[in-house]
Amino acid sequence: MSVAPAPAPANSRSRVVTASLVGTTIEFYDFYVYATAAVLVFPRLFFPTGNETTALLASFAVFGAAMVARPVGAVVFGHLGDRRGRKATLVGSLLVMGVATFLIGVLPTYDQVGLLAPALLLVLRLAQGFALGGEWSGAALVATENAPRGKRAWYGTFPQLGAPLGFIIANGLFLSINAALPHAQDPLLPSEAFLSWGWRIPFLFSAVMVVVGLWVRLRLVESTAFTKVEEAGAIRRLPLGDAVRNHGRALVLGTFIMLATYVLFYLMTSFTLSYATAGQDAATPGLGIPYTHVVLMQIVGVVFFGLFTLLSGPVADTVGRRRLLLVVTALIAVFGLTFALLLADRPDRAFTGALVQAFLVLGFTLMGATFGPMGALLPELFPTHVRYTGSAIAYNVSSILGAALAPIVAVALWARAGGSPWLVGVYLSAAAVVTLVALTLSRETRDVEMDDAVPAEGERAAVGAR
Repeated sequence: MSVAPAPAPANSRSRVVTASLVGTTIEFYDFYVYATAAVLVFPRLFFPTGNETTALLASFAVFGAAMVARPVGAVVFGHLGDRRGRKATLVGSLLVMGVATFLIGVLPTYDQVGLLAPALLLVLRLAQGFALGGEWSGAALVATENAPRGKRAWYGTFPQLGAPLGFIIANGLFLSINAALPHAQDPLLPSEAFLSWGWRIPFLFSAVMVVVGLWVRLRLVESTAFTKVEEAGAIRRLPLGDAVRNHGRALVLGTFIMLATYVLFYLMTSFTLSYATAGQDAATPGLGIPYTHVVLMQIVGVVFFGLFTLLSGPVADTVGRRRLLLVVTALIAVFGLTFALLLADRPDRAFTGALVQAFLVLGFTLMGATFGPMGALLPELFPTHVRYTGSAIAYNVSSILGAALAPIVAVALWARAGGSPWLVGVYLSAAAVVTLVALTLSRETRDVEMDDAVPAEGERAAVGAR
């Protein structure tokens, strides 16, 4: 008896990879443009408090506010994605992010309109967070729901790869603009022209990238997994209620499985940039490394981030997501204990710079190894009819606990330790221990079928059940 051939995938491999990679690259580019400006520009132009630490904390508070908006975006876009499909939701999230980022580039500053300037910045930052709350899960579902058997984690690394690519493009553009503008003093420091208007260019450039992303995503068709649910009449009226009621354990575990990843990433980017560039005057403790040098060192580290993001996919497909993440998270806990050693201010400036570079390479390598498998693991925790909502909520609630608090907590611990980063490292190690507990309580998801029949009403899906 002949066996019917497997149905062709809804989208070709090139279309899946391009749509998931290009979209998240643009979204993360927009996010990183703000993160860089939050350290370099916004404390001066939007929060001129007269105290550098207070201004930086205010800038980071607005940066973290976006994380609060992300779960709201996760609920809204998750609801639409589980009811109307992945394609329209991905287009909508990209549009919201692009418009918000462009408008930040035309905002008046505090000197021009007073308190209205930081208020408008906060509104647009919330819009960015709202959009990113729906972006990641949609891109991850496009990749994983269209992946061949046995290669789901590898496909899931492509939306994850948007994070390092977006970082490199955003910071590379900042560096190029600053280098091209005239400098009255040190060319390694931001020029007056850059602080006056040059910082706006990366935000305005977002509009061009959004047009490219929309063209790619509009060519997608719905995945077979979602189409099956739609044809079976199993779409839920309120996916959020179903996810909380029947898949609450998956929501909680997924949230804490992501915690160490978020804390690590924002310490490696925002905090490290602040700490390494501070110290150029006696009032602010830090390493006193010029901004451009630090960003270049971060870009070198992010290359390892991207490389190990891709490498983590085949490893996770071979040994399993949980086993790989248990090892990597344990290494993150150990890495947190090295902050005082690798980020110490030493008389030999060349040696200090070499240690910072080693710190960034190690941290971003671990970041790639932990971030890559998440593109498959979180969607695998949930059945198709609540997959967008469930994975989006877990991913974005974790952003509040990890990413929103990390820069603020880090600056506070940095000050409490008298300018030493050792307490910041302990904070990372503590977050890694929490993630290890969540991973220990979870089970392997490698063999979960993404397009199985929809569970009966009231059935609780086992977290990671084989």
